[in-house]
Amino acid sequence: MTSTAAHHLRHIPLGLAFAFALLVNPARADEGGVSFWAPGQFGSLAAVPSDPGWSLALSYFHASADAGLSKNFLVGGRLTAGIDATADLVFAFPTYTFAQPVFGGQAALSVGWAAGQARGSAGIGLAGPRGNSFDSSQSDKVTGGSDVYGLGTLKWHDGNDNFMVYGMFGIPVGAYRVGRLANLGTNHGAIDGGGGYTYFDEKKGREFSIVGGLTYNFENTDTHYQNGVDAHVDWAASQFLSEQVHVGLVGYFYDQLTGDSGSGATLGPFKSRVAAVGPQVGYFFPIGAQKGYLNLKAYWEFAAENRAKGWNVWLTLALPLSGAR
Repeated sequence: MTSTAAHHLRHIPLGLAFAFALLVNPARADEGGVSFWAPGQFGSLAAVPSDPGWSLALSYFHASADAGLSKNFLVGGRLTAGIDATADLVFAFPTYTFAQPVFGGQAALSVGWAAGQARGSAGIGLAGPRGNSFDSSQSDKVTGGSDVYGLGTLKWHDGNDNFMVYGMFGIPVGAYRVGRLANLGTNHGAIDGGGGYTYFDEKKGREFSIVGGLTYNFENTDTHYQNGVDAHVDWAASQFLSEQVHVGLVGYFYDQLTGDSGSGATLGPFKSRVAAVGPQVGYFFPIGAQKGYLNLKAYWEFAAENRAKGWNVWLTLALPLSGAR
């Protein structure tokens, strides 16, 4: 990889171009299969600093997941038998990267929001006359906006080694209604924090990135359900085939460390976990004197416990908005 290609990397919003596609999926983990953290958010070159100024990441996300009828979930306060869900969302995530160092590193602040549609279906237990009950298959669809997300990062660069710490929070303003099978919001706040590392050999065009963190969830006051503490690890590796193109693998591991709680957690601790792996490809393209970036990555899930599993695809377009320096 030439120094020109390496220079291009400093002119795009790397932390988001390779990383961001945050969403609320109707069938992932915790209450109703929904978690604040979407595994796979961070990817290749996640800890590599970028140029100061404004940048914008636009992400399209499609996810599909299901669980068998033998698995029960609490969705919107209702007990369901299995779940089959899909989601399509488009995210906008503007970012400002500061020129002045903070603790010797590069600081950046971002805010994100998405609009799209979620669809879900499941078996619902219904109460009948004389205390009898019967099962019914129901489906639901919602179109609207997601919660609002804030992200702050601090990155350091030392030769081939790059380090990062981050903090994140969610404000529950997304489309949500108790009893609905499909929601775009979690109806509870959350905070998340962690760190990451990227090894990037610019001469050979090789990189490996890994980011880990913990999520604390506040209680959903409408359902009196509080998700446990979640741990997550995202990783990615890639090889540059030219100055414009790189290919590689991505993956994640998600594990709930503490059980769900609250009077609404009638299924008990309901700890969940999942792992995934898949391919990725990235492409740099000119925007005047700078470079934009397009990334496509896909994940296939396995080893799921107490959650629906499936596959998801992220397509991210990263654009530098500030002038070249």
